Amino acid sequence: MNLKITVYSTPSCPWCRKVKQYFKSLGIPFKDVDVSKNPKKAEEMYRKSGQMGVPVVVMGNQVIVGFDKAKIDRILGIS
Repeated sequence: MNLKITVYSTPSCPWCRKVKQYFKSLGIPFKDVDVSKNPKKAEEMYRKSGQMGVPVVVMGNQVIVGFDKAKIDRILGIS
């Protein structure tokens, strides 16, 4: 699969850990962006999602706020 995946997260967020663990369990690579340490990336996340809460998952041109496993599976084609 050639889908670019970015997870905007913070270290203290339990749902962020769950979504990252889910991608790892599927063997799917993703870029992890810690928005607590990078204000520019936090702004980028807000522009893409309209949200300041994490996690925000960007899969190609799809933006998912929170850990929405059903939507992630649908985009991955494994629903």
